[in-house]
Amino acid sequence: MFDLFRSRDKAVRILLGGILVVVSLSMLTYLVPSFNTGADPSDMVVADVGKDPLTVPEVTDQLQRTLKGQQIPPSVVSRYIPQMVDGMLMTRALAYEAQRLGYQVSDAELTAAIRQTLPNLFPDGKYLGRDAYVAALSQSNLTPEQFEQALRREMLAARLTDVALEGTVVTQAEIEKEYRRKYEKVKVEYVKLTADKYKAESQPSADDLQTYFKASAAKYTVPEERNLIILLADPAKIEESLKPADADLLAAYNQNRDSFRTPERVRVRHILLKTTDKPAADVAKIKAQAEDLLKQIRGGANFSELAKKFSEDTASANNAKDPGELPDWITRGQTVPEFESVAFTQKVGQTSDLVKTQYGFHIIQVLERQDARLKPFDEAKADLAAQWKKQRVNDIMENISDKAQAALQKDPTHPERVAADFNMQVVKADGIAPGGAYPEIGTNNDFDQSVSGLKVGEASQPVALPGNKVALAVVTGIVPARPSTFDEVKDQIRVTIVQNRSAAALQKHAQELIDAAKKSGDLIKSAKAMGLEGKTTPEFDRSATVEGIGPASYLQDAFERPDGAVIGPIPMPDATVVARVVEHIPADMAKLADERATLREEIKKQKSADRNSLFGEGVRQLLIRQGKIKVHEAVMKRLIASYSASS
Repeated sequence: MFDLFRSRDKAVRILLGGILVVVSLSMLTYLVPSFNTGADPSDMVVADVGKDPLTVPEVTDQLQRTLKGQQIPPSVVSRYIPQMVDGMLMTRALAYEAQRLGYQVSDAELTAAIRQTLPNLFPDGKYLGRDAYVAALSQSNLTPEQFEQALRREMLAARLTDVALEGTVVTQAEIEKEYRRKYEKVKVEYVKLTADKYKAESQPSADDLQTYFKASAAKYTVPEERNLIILLADPAKIEESLKPADADLLAAYNQNRDSFRTPERVRVRHILLKTTDKPAADVAKIKAQAEDLLKQIRGGANFSELAKKFSEDTASANNAKDPGELPDWITRGQTVPEFESVAFTQKVGQTSDLVKTQYGFHIIQVLERQDARLKPFDEAKADLAAQWKKQRVNDIMENISDKAQAALQKDPTHPERVAADFNMQVVKADGIAPGGAYPEIGTNNDFDQSVSGLKVGEASQPVALPGNKVALAVVTGIVPARPSTFDEVKDQIRVTIVQNRSAAALQKHAQELIDAAKKSGDLIKSAKAMGLEGKTTPEFDRSATVEGIGPASYLQDAFERPDGAVIGPIPMPDATVVARVVEHIPADMAKLADERATLREEIKKQKSADRNSLFGEGVRQLLIRQGKIKVHEAVMKRLIASYSASS
């Protein structure tokens, strides 16, 4: 990004070359040192690079920015932290070494980089000011000073790696080799062998089943089972069971009469021809078009059809029920004055004259009018009942969360009484093993955990279930885990033996096919003799998807082996494949010229990435050996542990 170093002093280049040699040797001889294990527990420095400390707040801020908006388990975060710290140290190490070699970032260069990184701060090239700068960075929990320091490091690191990598050369031979590798094709014969084919010969005898069971009996156990009484609260069913008294509803009506008052309102439809964002010279033409539409409507034309075709109020024009009709009733104060005046004074069914507003020309029809009124109790009763039920259900569900466990724990022998007190359903569940399905609930890991470890007579905590349901349970009995009997697991043993034998038979027959094909030189014929079907693929390259096989990566050996070579066995998700190379089709070198530039860049990028990784890691390790980088292991461990402990 910052290509500013092509004309560096020759002495610096020679010095850099020397560093590269030392770095390369250090990659071979470096042994990871013991980190400082005696750090003060109050120390907040994760590592030092020269006199530049990497602090815990810097790491945690970077971690929060990286993981922002993602739900990452703490165990994954703890594995991610060392990788992130390594990356931060790599940048600081390269920046440190660049400074030792005399590289600097001027204020002008830093400003240019800020402009490129935060272009929104410079609309039309004008700086919005420090307040905007601070606000923009605060979203990432950074101050301008922190941001500029980090940007300087990145620029210094980039300069050093650019110099190290500027000598990357791609030869003509490398381009031709990559072109051949990319566009070479092969054709193969193949045979797919599946374990199912050998199930018949893999069936165990009764003695085999007994022998296997005796040798493996310890693996087969019946897990502990629990008998439960479940109390289930279903808000939908609770709401259905509630019957509010008319007196309660009337009291609510009288307390909230204002909410049942309906202001004067009208239902209208209109056609709008806009004048906004149009030249003033066009207004007369627009008005003439509106007058023509009005004439058509008064002559008997269909209002809705004209609205759908000509109205520029797309929301109403696209009303599927009645094109032109506004989507809801309107009350005073909701529309512009000119529109409102007509809508609230015009008779129902009457078509207005042209109405000019700030938006353009309107043609208005009033479809229905309602005067201001207080909705009577009888009309409001249904809404009042629905609101009363929802509030009552909310109160009941909150009460369950707060008190149901204590009530059930206090009287575990009479769960039906507790259920009645909390409007809950009683469900009996016997013989439930971990991971099993509960009546009315199904499988639910959270509910499993809530009853796991409880003793007889103990009650679980309330657990939220799908559908806003809540359940808790009391344990009424526990059946301990026990060894399985032979009859209980013989079918499972049969499946295991058949799977193992089929897999072994599959490998055995695959090897037999390979041996026969190598001997005869004919895979298809050898397969037929074994009752198998062979097929031949079309020509394909390394990036292809091969019909009947899948990704060509399964057959990569075919590109490296000579014609006639037998390859395999190749394991696949659903089969094992044996293949024979039929033919190699060389790349068409006549098209190399069209690909040369692209291939050169691809190879150069890969080489640069490889060298960049080697160079950067080498610099970091060299600075550790020289004592310029010190990692405080105790601080790292505390940092990682702090995230693990928060789970």
